[in-house]
Amino acid sequence: MERRDFLRRTAALSAAGLAANLDLLSLTAQAAVNDYKALVCVFLFGGMDGNNVLIPLDSGGYGQYAKVRGATSGIQLAQAELLPITPVNLGMPFGLHPSLKELQALFTGGQLAMLANVGTLTQPTSSTQYNAGLRPDNLYSHADQQTQWQTAVSTGISSTGWGGRLADAMMPLSGQSFPVITSAAGVTLYVTGAQTNPLAVPTSGGFGLSGFGASTASKARLTALTSLLGLDRGNTLVAAAADITQQAQSLSATVNPILATTSATLTAAFAGLTTSTAKQLLAVAKMIEARAATGAKRQIFFVSLGGFDTHNNEIATHQNLFGELSPALNAFYNATSALGVANSVTTFTLSDFGRTFQPAAGGGTDHAWGNHHFIMGGAVQGGRLYGQYPQLILGGPSDAEKEGRWIPTTSVEQYGATLAKWFGAGASELAAVFPNLGHFAPSTLGFLG
Repeated sequence: MERRDFLRRTAALSAAGLAANLDLLSLTAQAAVNDYKALVCVFLFGGMDGNNVLIPLDSGGYGQYAKVRGATSGIQLAQAELLPITPVNLGMPFGLHPSLKELQALFTGGQLAMLANVGTLTQPTSSTQYNAGLRPDNLYSHADQQTQWQTAVSTGISSTGWGGRLADAMMPLSGQSFPVITSAAGVTLYVTGAQTNPLAVPTSGGFGLSGFGASTASKARLTALTSLLGLDRGNTLVAAAADITQQAQSLSATVNPILATTSATLTAAFAGLTTSTAKQLLAVAKMIEARAATGAKRQIFFVSLGGFDTHNNEIATHQNLFGELSPALNAFYNATSALGVANSVTTFTLSDFGRTFQPAAGGGTDHAWGNHHFIMGGAVQGGRLYGQYPQLILGGPSDAEKEGRWIPTTSVEQYGATLAKWFGAGASELAAVFPNLGHFAPSTLGFLG
């Protein structure tokens, strides 16, 4: 395990017992929720190159793209191979990466929207302010920017993620005992709250502890384990790890049968898909399908796909990654539709940062800033491009430097707050989950009905 992964996972485990961020959670009374809604975060680790995901398709716009990403750059996508879309709110054509054909169909059908040039910010920022030093901490660092996207805190340290804080806020409003937040990709900072523990589920095998059956010896082992989990609770890390283990043990009788079988509905939706992303989303779909059994009214899920750090060989890497992502997302949407909950489930992408518009040696790109993201679901005002698409000019008004590092025109806080408001968070909850939201106007965007 790399050092940054160890630190990230340690922070996630220890955060559950910390009270340092309770000042962010001074929640006021809000009406209890009675319907069902789910948010599904798909984190694309490594920094997805949005400049090769969404490209202007008109002659002038594509000409700006081709001027920088020329035929000899090693990362140019030919105009003819792009998948055409025309956002209904703009009336101008764009092209999607050729491996995103399923997402093209969802966009055209109105179930998918895109948000342009979103990123970590401390406040709305101009190129002049950037040059004067106004920027998030450790911008362009993988570990730091992954943390800031997951916490919505761009200066200083946060031991909780915005998904975890939203779970903290919604737990009392939903009145459910089942965990609000579940990860199919391990325990990460995004899923860590100050008051709630995330449920981490596997994508294969059983859920629960082995060796604890009905025999006398098994019962003795369980008694010994229970005793051990009660020791050293003065240590925050030990207490948090014990809480997660106890939660998994207590929930195994409910969760294991859910994950161990696949209904005919979900088998049909995910037919032929065996990738990691598809397996994670299938596990999420199983948990959603079983909402009546778990009693969940609000659920937040975390899924991940890595490998987007494309310093070289980007064309082939994107073909593989988007060839995995697009069919998996499409299958998941079809599953929610078949389950009758498409309007109640919203899926969205996050990533470390964008990548430089200027190509790097070896057919790749370097770390950058603002990026484009997908929002999918029946409640999404689809077929639209939200935010402000950057001017594709090196050293131009959108560029933080001279390599095409786009200064975000929409913040992570605005992106997340729009999702959280649809999820049922009121004004006080939004302020608690996104402590820096007041620096941005409007506080929420219009991509959810």
